[in-house]
Amino acid sequence: MAAWKSVGNGTLEGISSVPDLDASKLTITLANSLKPVPAPEQLVFGSVTTDHMLVVSFDPSTGWSAPEIKPYAPLSLDPMSSCFQYCTNIFEGMKAYIGPDGKARLFRPEKNMARLARSAERCALPPFNQDAVLTLIKRLVSVEKRWIPALEGYSLYIRPTIIGTRAALGVAASDHALLYIIVTPAGSFFKQAPAKPISLLAVSNSVRAWPGGTGGHKLGLNYAPGFLPQRVAVKQGYDQILWILGDVVTEAGVMNVFVAIKREEGDGVDVVTPELDGTILPGVTRMSVLELLQKEGTSAVERKVTITELKALSAQGRLLEVFLVGTAVLVASVGRIGLEGGEGDLVLPGPSPVAAAMKKRLLDIQQGREEYENWSVVCDDD
Repeated sequence: MAAWKSVGNGTLEGISSVPDLDASKLTITLANSLKPVPAPEQLVFGSVTTDHMLVVSFDPSTGWSAPEIKPYAPLSLDPMSSCFQYCTNIFEGMKAYIGPDGKARLFRPEKNMARLARSAERCALPPFNQDAVLTLIKRLVSVEKRWIPALEGYSLYIRPTIIGTRAALGVAASDHALLYIIVTPAGSFFKQAPAKPISLLAVSNSVRAWPGGTGGHKLGLNYAPGFLPQRVAVKQGYDQILWILGDVVTEAGVMNVFVAIKREEGDGVDVVTPELDGTILPGVTRMSVLELLQKEGTSAVERKVTITELKALSAQGRLLEVFLVGTAVLVASVGRIGLEGGEGDLVLPGPSPVAAAMKKRLLDIQQGREEYENWSVVCDDD
C-alpha cells in the first residue's frame, strides 16, 4: 500500500503519481428547492441540515476526484469500509460569521487546515492540498451564506470530515478516502443562558487521552469514550467533564481550559493553560486567546495545572476564574468544579474580566468589526 506524499506540483507520489486535490475542478449542482431557514432562537447546536454539501473522494489509482457541491443527502458506503471497522475518521470544527459589511468570514482557517492535515497523517489517510480544501470551504460557505444568522454570537458551523473507505477487513491503513464538508447554523453551544457559568465534574477514573495517544489530534475515536462519563456527570447535576490525568488537568469536555490567578503581591493577574503534551487538542481558539493576552501585556503561559494547585489557590483567595474556550463555545466561565473522593464542590468566584474581555475581542475579530493580523478571512466570491 502506498504511503502518499505531496510533491507540490499538483500530484501525490507513492508507488505511482496521482492527482492531488484540485479546487479548480469543482462542479456545483444546486438544489431544485431550498429549505426554510429556522429562526435563530430555535436553533439547537448541530441539528439543522442546510441545502448543500461538498464531497470529493480519493482512490489510490486515480488520486483525488473532482470535488462537487451538491444537494445535501445521505452517503453510500460499503459495510466493510475502514471508517466503520477501524474508526479512520477525522474532522475539523470551524465557523463562518457575517460581518457588518454583509460578507461571510472565516476565523484563522489555515490553522484548521494544518490540523486536519496532521490528523490525516496520524491516521495514515491520504494527504491533500490544504489550500484547495480551504478554497472549497469558502465556495460552500458562499453557496450557503443565507444560512448564517446575522445575530451576535451566532454563526455557521463548518464540519470538514475525512473518512477511510477501504472496503476490506484486515487491520491496515485505508488507501481509499472520502472528504466531505457539511455546515449547520449555530447559536449557543450550551442550553443555559450564555452568561450563566457552567459546572464541571472532575474525573480521573476515565481518561479522554493519554501520553503517546491521539489526544492532540481531532479524531472521531477520541470522542465516543467520553459519552458515558458525560452522562454520569449530567445525572449528578454537572454540565461537563473536567478530564484529570492523575492530578493533572487536561481538557473540559471538548474544550481547552484556562485559569486566571491573582498574583501573591500586587494586583496583577497571571493566566495559565495546560501545556500541550500530546493529551490536549491544540485548539485554534486556545492559540488565539494566548496570543491576544500576550500581545496585550498579560502574563499568559502554558504549563502543567493540577487539581491540587486549584484547591490551594482557592484556599488562598487567588483563584479568580476558570474559563473554557473552543470553536463551538468560544469562551465560557466555570462556576463550580465537583471534586472526587467526596470533597464536594470547588466554588469559583468568577467571572473575571479576563474571560469577558477575550470573548468580546474574539467576536469583534471573527465578525469583522476589528481587523487583526489577517485572522478574519473573507470567503465571498465577490
